[in-house]
Amino acid sequence: MQKSIGRYMQEIRDVVKAGLSRRELLRMGLVSGSSGLLALYGLRHFKPYWGHAQLAAQELTFNSPPNTPFVDPLPIPQALQPTTLFPAPTKGTNPVASAVTGFTEAVRPDHQRWTEFGGQSDTGAGFTGPQYEIIEQAIEHDFYPARDGVPSSTIWTFVDATNGNTGPLRVYARYGKPAVVRIHNDLPEENNGFGINQTSTHLHNAHNASESDGGPTHFYDAGHFKDYHYPNVRAGFASTHPTSILNGFEVPGDVRETLSFLWFHDHRFDFTAQNVYKGLVGLYTLFSDDIGLDTGDETTGLRLPSGAYDIPMVFADKVFDPTTGELFFDHFNIDGILGDKYTVNGKIQPYLEVKKRKYRFRFLDAGPSRAYEFFLSNGQPFIQISNDGNLLPRPLSRQSIRLGVAERVDVIVDFSKAKSGDKIYLQNRLQQLNGRGPTGKIIAPTNLVEFRVVGEAPDPSHIPATLLPLPDRRPTVRSRKWDFGRSGGAWVVNGEFFDPDVIRAFPRQNTAELWTLTSGGGWLHPVHNHLEEFQILSRNGKAVPVDERARKDVVRLGDSTIGTDNTRELQLFLQFRDFLGDYPLHCHNVLHEDHAMMVRWEVVP
Repeated sequence: MQKSIGRYMQEIRDVVKAGLSRRELLRMGLVSGSSGLLALYGLRHFKPYWGHAQLAAQELTFNSPPNTPFVDPLPIPQALQPTTLFPAPTKGTNPVASAVTGFTEAVRPDHQRWTEFGGQSDTGAGFTGPQYEIIEQAIEHDFYPARDGVPSSTIWTFVDATNGNTGPLRVYARYGKPAVVRIHNDLPEENNGFGINQTSTHLHNAHNASESDGGPTHFYDAGHFKDYHYPNVRAGFASTHPTSILNGFEVPGDVRETLSFLWFHDHRFDFTAQNVYKGLVGLYTLFSDDIGLDTGDETTGLRLPSGAYDIPMVFADKVFDPTTGELFFDHFNIDGILGDKYTVNGKIQPYLEVKKRKYRFRFLDAGPSRAYEFFLSNGQPFIQISNDGNLLPRPLSRQSIRLGVAERVDVIVDFSKAKSGDKIYLQNRLQQLNGRGPTGKIIAPTNLVEFRVVGEAPDPSHIPATLLPLPDRRPTVRSRKWDFGRSGGAWVVNGEFFDPDVIRAFPRQNTAELWTLTSGGGWLHPVHNHLEEFQILSRNGKAVPVDERARKDVVRLGDSTIGTDNTRELQLFLQFRDFLGDYPLHCHNVLHEDHAMMVRWEVVP
């Protein structure tokens, strides 16, 4: 039975109005104060209405307006431009209003290790490293090509305050150069049906203090900014590895913990799925020229493809209202949302003109719930150089690569043997019928990006024989078990819903632990932990495949994790170094995360 989204939303409003007043809805954060549209979260709060809501959701079947593929060029994420912040950054909450927006800083804890990494004073203002300024705003965005006549959608995105460039933006960061990123929340109360104008920007996989981690409970309201302090230093600098050496360069921390491809996104608990789906996504690439490794220059260090030949791709499937063409979010689907339109960097099925040379592509599955298995249409293999953006010990030749939500991979694709005029497609061939997860079956392809070979270009880049060895593992001080399950129509960890006021574990600073993750059948959970990467020790008690012998921050748990194989138990090695404070462990199928599949833990002295 097909019906318009407007009618569906009216049914939902009728359900909620039957038992809750508008005041109660506003108090619980369920509607926009100006529009009255439902912005439902946490269906665990709505058990009396769950049956009715489920029926309404089951009746919703529709297809997005059709699109013409490969009309628009792939948008290339623009570099966020450095600036000089006013007021100058401070260790504590800044009391001075911004010259850009007039906002004051949201109350936050003091920055840890402030003067150690760029701060000029514990009491005064000033910062010596790169400074950036971002404004979260609502803008009109065209997902579809103009020729299709589908109107734009209102999205929320990160905007460069220096030049007005819109997301996905890319921060070019470098080890040894601490940075402050100031993020202004200028989002409207009007949400067009989903999203909330409270945000907490998480720099995914960064080794940061908790007050700059962007954790789920560290959100702030519209009309304020927050300064995020990114030390850009390797893990272990204050404990296990005060310094280490690579290629003759001595630096703080463990050089084997060097990060490469990070991303940032909103993480406000109960609304992460809505706000990220709405567009609050950015990229943060971290170069290691301080040790002559991943330098961003294809004539030095590892000599990886760089500059115009280093291109991130953010994959996010979407659903659009067939009657209005507007971006749509299904509030009552807590299993996981699958879109019928595939966007890459915000455009549906774009094309990219490529030269006959090597490229570095950085793939990110931004969700909300789809897993991908990438192939090239000409049968050519990928050269995989990272897992979750972290350099592998050595490059791997892979015919296909599987990613769960929030996983990342860097690959090199060599177009040198192609002919001018050739068209090669980046494809997804992984079957997924619903938000529970993929079946694991490889099926007929969906073409995501069309590569158009257009001519020659010099290519001094190189595929090295080795990249970066894995860090040593040290003895663990204790073990913990986390079971990812389902209860009462929502998602739980160890049988409990997420409670933002509860800390569930207290690992000691500068220790290591063994964590066991388990899950029952029927689902795929891409599990993410903050602060530090982990190493996967085993899947179901067996050795992991070669591409997972890596440093990871997301791991697939449950059904179809590897091929059609299921994983019911994972063992991970983790460390908790350098910073104190609270961090989360959660499923990164963001519908699961927002419906209680998350815990908070805290590093203590």
